[in-house]
Amino acid sequence: MSRSDEGMWLLNDPPESLLETRHGFKLTKEWINRARTASVRFNSGGSGAFVSARGLVITNHHVGADTLAKLSTKARDLLKDGFLAKSAADEMACPDLELNMLDGIEDVTGRVEEAVRAASDLAGQSSARRSVMAQIEKESLERTGMRSDVVTLYHGAVYHLYRYRRFTEVKLVFAPESSVAGFGGDVDNFEYPRHGLDFCLFRVYEKGAAYKPESFLRLHPEGPREGDLVFVTGHPGATQRLETVAKLQHRRDHLHPFSLAYLRMLEAALGQHASTGSDAARQAARELHSVANSRKAISGQYQGLLDARLMAVKVEEEQRLIGASNDNRPWESLASACRAHSQFHREHSLFERGFAFDSDLFVIARTIFRLVVENPKPDGDRLREYRDANRKSLELALYSPAPIHPSFEKARLSATLTWLAEVLGPSHPEVKRILDGKQPLRLASELVDGTRLADVQERRRLVSGGEDAIRSSADSMIRLVALVDPFARSMRKRFEDEVEEPERQSMARVAQARFKLYSRAVAPDATFTLRLAFGLVRPYEENGKNVPFQTTVAGLFSRHDQMAGKEPFHLPSSWLEARPRIHLETPLNFISTADTIGGNSGSPVLDRQGRLIGVNFDRNRPGLVRNFVYTDVGARHIAVHAGAIALALKEVYEAGALLGEMLD
Repeated sequence: MSRSDEGMWLLNDPPESLLETRHGFKLTKEWINRARTASVRFNSGGSGAFVSARGLVITNHHVGADTLAKLSTKARDLLKDGFLAKSAADEMACPDLELNMLDGIEDVTGRVEEAVRAASDLAGQSSARRSVMAQIEKESLERTGMRSDVVTLYHGAVYHLYRYRRFTEVKLVFAPESSVAGFGGDVDNFEYPRHGLDFCLFRVYEKGAAYKPESFLRLHPEGPREGDLVFVTGHPGATQRLETVAKLQHRRDHLHPFSLAYLRMLEAALGQHASTGSDAARQAARELHSVANSRKAISGQYQGLLDARLMAVKVEEEQRLIGASNDNRPWESLASACRAHSQFHREHSLFERGFAFDSDLFVIARTIFRLVVENPKPDGDRLREYRDANRKSLELALYSPAPIHPSFEKARLSATLTWLAEVLGPSHPEVKRILDGKQPLRLASELVDGTRLADVQERRRLVSGGEDAIRSSADSMIRLVALVDPFARSMRKRFEDEVEEPERQSMARVAQARFKLYSRAVAPDATFTLRLAFGLVRPYEENGKNVPFQTTVAGLFSRHDQMAGKEPFHLPSSWLEARPRIHLETPLNFISTADTIGGNSGSPVLDRQGRLIGVNFDRNRPGLVRNFVYTDVGARHIAVHAGAIALALKEVYEAGALLGEMLD
């Protein structure tokens, strides 16, 4: 497996010498700081960047899809039809969208390790670790007013405090139609050549005025040439490259098959609901895309875990580390944690992770219930998501006025309740308590019909009423949460004590062996925090044929024509009408070897000068194994070309003012 341009690098430990030696590029503090202050994270699960002096932010259409769905109505489907604000007055406020910009990083490893050393057993060490992390976050929040997260790096060897500026006054400015943004649909997802216009635009405000960012990235429509060095700054979600062979085998034998079965079931249920009518299809569109995307991604990862060559690479790496440490006890401890997890991973996922209760109303009910229960506790004793440092983000989501569709809730909940019974069996004590002799479809209907939690004021009333209000509530969803929460919490505690804490302690020792061999020349696994990746714009070979480094608008129309405009290869009327007047050889998508993963969606792609030359939106199929090992043998990330963004805004959507703002 080639490692030529591997690395999702920390911005406080960038690969300066590597870039200068390999690519002749001198990475300066000014370049890094400009990229850092221009890059943003979306709480909906993606990345983006400021692209104008007036707070304009670019990301992927599929990152913005959650907001587009929430802003849509039966009469106005923004996902399907797109959106353009012709003036500031037309911009649409986003109900629960939060953007984060990284302000600074502080190493707090010593403080965390000192607290853990003072405890005598695993349970105490786990509690001490959580408590000191909460204390660090709270102190930072009180001192700076910024969102403060302690991030675990190298699976427990290093701890950094990340401080973020939070932006919650965000408005939708532009989105193309979903048929061109996601052209090719699931058929082309994780494939290349690709022809997608996967971008949209938001604007950040502060106290009612357009935000003036410290830095922003100017659009460079010329884009990259073959062989160019490019950079990606974004928030990769999670990788497992530093995990042990035992953990990868645990994923292969237990976790991935379970997740795939769940996603296939849910995808079928969502598809069934979508087929019942146009409004049902609108309700299901965003989640159906998300589930299908996850299913295809995890399927590709699973193929990698089944590849004997990949596993042989991991075995060889591990043997070198064991030799360097001269102590195999950390690896034995990690294998033991995996064996423990295999005994209850299904129950943990179904109850604590919520696989059995796929419902927005259930999520709201659980948040209310746990918020009220956790609130009286000292901050360090609370579940992490209910600590003071996370309170503003939690309340933003909890009190969102986003619409909730009862029929869609019933379809999802009945499907996942049925799956709960299928997986654990109808005689399982928790399944019997939940179903209480009822069919899942009937129970789901009763739960959705018997709750008032779609009303934001009712949510506020329950929270302000405290434990008395929730304990006396007859609300069906609150009662369901009260029923399942003790078992869910027991699964969480078991996971923390038997899996998470042993893994962190043992992985910290594994990391020391890695540092002994490689120093810090190996980047930590992804943690949905800001990272820097780099690579070359380069074609590749597949089945003996050369695959070009970019596609064009001409290819988009050609694909539409070849498929007779049938879904998912149907272009909207805006593009068909613009066809005679646009330059068809304009580049549409391009690829590079830069190291990206899920969470990098919406990440800006920069050239040496720090100009915006593209927006990352996908990987090809060979790139799916990058969760476990980096390779550039055919593996590429895919980006929307800056030239296509400029052409679309000016020639197709007549949004020249927006383009001018991005070029200024």
